[in-house]
Amino acid sequence: MPKRVLVGYGIDIDAVSGWINTKDGSPANPTDVSRGVFGATVGIDRLLKLWDKYNIKTTWFTPAHSLESFPKQIRKIVDKGHEIGLHGYTHEFVSTLSEDQQRDVLAKSVQVLQDFTGKKPRGWTAPAWSTSKDTIKLLEEFGIEYDHSFMHHDSQPYYVPSPHLTTLITTDTKQSASHWMQPMSSLKPSSVVEIPANWHLDDWPPFQLSLTQASTHGYVDTGSVERLWKEQFEYLYRECPDDGSFVFPMSIHPQVSGKPQVILMHERLIEWINGHEGVEWVTMEKMVDEFKAGRIGGVEVEGGVDL
Repeated sequence: MPKRVLVGYGIDIDAVSGWINTKDGSPANPTDVSRGVFGATVGIDRLLKLWDKYNIKTTWFTPAHSLESFPKQIRKIVDKGHEIGLHGYTHEFVSTLSEDQQRDVLAKSVQVLQDFTGKKPRGWTAPAWSTSKDTIKLLEEFGIEYDHSFMHHDSQPYYVPSPHLTTLITTDTKQSASHWMQPMSSLKPSSVVEIPANWHLDDWPPFQLSLTQASTHGYVDTGSVERLWKEQFEYLYRECPDDGSFVFPMSIHPQVSGKPQVILMHERLIEWINGHEGVEWVTMEKMVDEFKAGRIGGVEVEGGVDL
């Protein structure tokens, strides 16, 4: 059996929602809002044209705010046969929300997406990949099949451990040292499949300039990022047994990858990846289906001890 590589794009349609989510209620900068509108309009159109060119089906994670604000644009995505997944309502940082707030956001978002597409979304990715101890428990509660936020592995699907079942000891230096010198408890798998997230396969930090986000750069040469992404693929492909498999999920944003220079980078990257035997371009829900059916590999996440 030849090796199998399931490659896919996850597109976060943050649009305006990511800019108005200032957490403290302060008003959004109108110029930043205009960048979100660009992503929801020009960026989406350019990416849809790119996927058509290479006959690729992708997964679009949309905040419900983006769907309700730009329904005609999201309809284009659905009509092209791409997958639609959950990404909060206004791109809320889940780690800052109470459990009740998280539940309310999930309930509203699931309803908005289901009413629009006619089917319940299967996947979720945390805004800014900022999760909470309640994340997996709530995804199970709402019957969400897979997540794309955690990083226990970088190229194999797995059943993600639920943080609320893991005991982590906080280093509280106000206490005696014996208070914190304990390992974490063992990791207990949930029923939620993880399609790994990876900051080094994300377009936002290198290509998006934000004067309020210290982690962004904005002027990184596309050749540098292209080489970084290729080197990750090259290593995984080289180390994968001839009868093995792996997944290669990339995360992008229309207001970033919809820019001309980044579109050209994706064209070069797609054509280079297509030069490898065994490559299939799929949605993330397809990765999940193949994993659950045992047709691609996976891993069991281990760590911690029984306390």
